[in-house]
This record gives sequence, C-alpha cells and structure tokens, in this order.
Amino acid sequence: MSEIRLRVPNIEHESRSWRIEEIVPDFRLEDVWALPARGRGEDFARLLDVIGSLDLAHGKSRATRLLVAIRRRLGDWLGWDDASRRLPIPGESDVTLSARLPQDLRNTQTARGPRLSGFTPLYCTDVEWAAELSNRTVHAVIHLAWVDEGDGSYGGRLAVYVKPRGRLGAGYMALIAPFRHHVVYPALMRQIGHVWEIPAAQANLGS
Repeated sequence: MSEIRLRVPNIEHESRSWRIEEIVPDFRLEDVWALPARGRGEDFARLLDVIGSLDLAHGKSRATRLLVAIRRRLGDWLGWDDASRRLPIPGESDVTLSARLPQDLRNTQTARGPRLSGFTPLYCTDVEWAAELSNRTVHAVIHLAWVDEGDGSYGGRLAVYVKPRGRLGAGYMALIAPFRHHVVYPALMRQIGHVWEIPAAQANLGS
C-alpha cells in the first residue's frame, strides 16, 4: 500500500464537519492519513482498541524502533518531555485545550479510547476521538475519525494538528517530516492493518 494512497489531502479532511475544528482553529493540520481499517458504523470502538494496542517502540520495523529510541533519548537529554512542567499552549495562558471543549463534549474523554503515551484524552464521540500532547517543541493533537464512505461503510482516518513552540518547534517539525512520512507512518499503517485483519482471519478459520 503506497504512501500516495494512504495520505489524504488536508483540504479533503477539512471539508468535513469534524468537531475538532471547533477546538483547534488556530492549529495547523500537519498530516492526514487514511487508515487500513474499514467496517460498519459501530466498529469505531474497535478501531480505538486497535490503536491503543499498538507499540511502535517494539514493532517489526527496525528503522522505526531506532527512531523512537533516538527521540526518547533526546527528549530525556534535553528535557523536552518533562511532564512536571506544564507549558502553556503557544500564544496563550491555558496549558490544555480542555477549556475550549463545547459543553456537550466535556467529560466524554473517559467513555472509551486508547491511552497513548504522552497524550491526554480530550473527547470521544461515536465517530471522533482526540487527545493532546504538550512538550518543549510543540503542542499537538491527534485526531481519530470514522469516515462515512456511503452504503453503511466507514473508514478510519488519523489527523495530526500542531502548534509549534517558536523556532525550535518549527525546525523540529520540519526536520522530522521525512522520517514521519516515509518511516514512522508506514510502519504504523502496517501494524494497524495487521491487527485489524486478525478478527477476519479468525472468522474465516472458524467458517
């Protein structure tokens, strides 16, 4: 499955009425990827479970394992990921996007959803889940969506919104872009596709 097929134009993602747009209008949409996961409307909960089961640090891709290890080591050395320091969102005084949540989305983050290292869940609906991450380089949001493709069929999508912290953040995002696009995300897609297909394979064996 090629990168061209997996990546989604930002404008296509932004043309849909996602709730996340209400919360991050001042963030940049960095990446959008179509996930190798398709199903019915009720399968979004399963997608969240699949995402929560992934571990790139111990996946099959040697290159991805190395990149994750390097990033973690750099983060430790430079103090980028110090959780004891809650940095404000760039250009604001708030340290979290939770204050921006509309009333109907508040307290929905505990309903279900993956627990990803470094990320704090923001909200969850029947077709969307979002979580934020804050460190010394960027304030970022990961957004998982269940896209209605017609005829009762849905497909998974992953989007990343960012607000870099000054020149350090902007330079860091530019530096890692090739690694994200050509190494990390393809490895992530392979993991998702593998885990997503397991129930189908088990069903075939049992038939």
